[in-house]
Amino acid sequence: MHIKILEKNLKHKPFCVVIKINSSSNIILFMNIEKLRCFLPVGGQAKRLRPLTHDISKPCIRFLNRPLIEFSMATLAEQGVSNFIFGEYGYTNYTNLFDQYGEGIGFSAKYNITPRVHIKHQPNLDDCGSADSYRLNMEYYDVQDPVLVVQGDGLFEIDLNSLVESHEKNGALMTIALARVEDVEKYGVADLDEDMKIKRFVEKPSKEGAPSNFVNAGIYLLSPEVREIVGSDEVNKLVAERGRFDFGYDLIPYLVDNGFPVYGYGIDVWYDIGNPEMYLRAMYDFLNGKSDIRVMEERILPNRNIWVQGYSEDSIKRREEIIRKYKENRFYVHGAALIGRHTRIGDFSKIQDSNIDNFCIIGKHVNLERTAVMDAARIGDSACLSDSILGRKVIIESTRSNPTCIESTSVIGNCVHIRKGCKLVRTKVNPGLTLPPGMTYRNKFLQTYEDVAELAS
Repeated sequence: MHIKILEKNLKHKPFCVVIKINSSSNIILFMNIEKLRCFLPVGGQAKRLRPLTHDISKPCIRFLNRPLIEFSMATLAEQGVSNFIFGEYGYTNYTNLFDQYGEGIGFSAKYNITPRVHIKHQPNLDDCGSADSYRLNMEYYDVQDPVLVVQGDGLFEIDLNSLVESHEKNGALMTIALARVEDVEKYGVADLDEDMKIKRFVEKPSKEGAPSNFVNAGIYLLSPEVREIVGSDEVNKLVAERGRFDFGYDLIPYLVDNGFPVYGYGIDVWYDIGNPEMYLRAMYDFLNGKSDIRVMEERILPNRNIWVQGYSEDSIKRREEIIRKYKENRFYVHGAALIGRHTRIGDFSKIQDSNIDNFCIIGKHVNLERTAVMDAARIGDSACLSDSILGRKVIIESTRSNPTCIESTSVIGNCVHIRKGCKLVRTKVNPGLTLPPGMTYRNKFLQTYEDVAELAS
């Protein structure tokens, strides 16, 4: 069989090539995933996740013992995406992501990605929204390829080959990943025709009035022509009038309203880590097998979702010690748990559906339920923590006679020191603060030492 490449300049030129099989038939081969550029806009302040994001970019907060952004990056890199562009706005976003990932060499080694990924960063040019960041970076790096846009703070599973095939089959300019949700009142809901073409988005409809239960998952496959559209005079005029150019609020409505082919593509696994409740829900689901937890070590028992991490000789010794103590019933795990490297757990402690990060010290008789404990935290004896998040380097003093309790979606910022006997109920604490012993706070946000003194019950 004689195979001849006829052309590479179809409507979406980087997407596919036409191969001649004989005089009367051709086969279209869809794009090579390696041609995709992945663009990750990182511009917001993530206020709903404070105090976790008080001093760190949202994509870099710890989730299941690694930065949140690595879940989406690994999902894509393992399918062949090798070129990433971070659209960082502001000093914190840029320095956190550049210092953590640089050009991508360390990330590639960590996840054994070959050939390695390449990461570029937004130059020092101000943008007025996520779509404007896309425009700036496409022009600066002269990107002619199709682009996959994903949010650095989302968790998802997606089959890129299937997404691309759907995009090409529909002749789409933009394909938007859509996730099914029950609580449509919180989202922009897609109004679709029978072919999944998007007619409009309805913002926060009632459950009865929602045109579907599909919402925008913040993942977009863009044909190269989108770059031309966002640079057009008409769009520039729109941006000047609004002083903003965002994918969700501006670009997508513009494309849909002007009749461009914008289609939906359903995905089954998606989490928007926009608030502490969603963070904890995603943690629980990942621990209990709803998605890939991305832990290199095997579970300590074949029928239990319990992982204890350890790579080096020293951390493997600590891992074996924890496993031995668990099998000797010196501490207990109910449900699922992920325990990080070089962590120590005291006797008679109970862990239920929780995550403990690296270098943590957990005292005796500690009770952790559906709680995330970030790295290098120290928790004293008899402390009780439930449905809460502890930041990095947190110290929780607690004794059997004077225990500390933290519960009901409380969020403790990095380097907070809580003295013994405190009780926090649905309370947030900014990084670096120290709470005196015996204090009680309910439904408070402690941002300064004045709050610590004045807001106690």
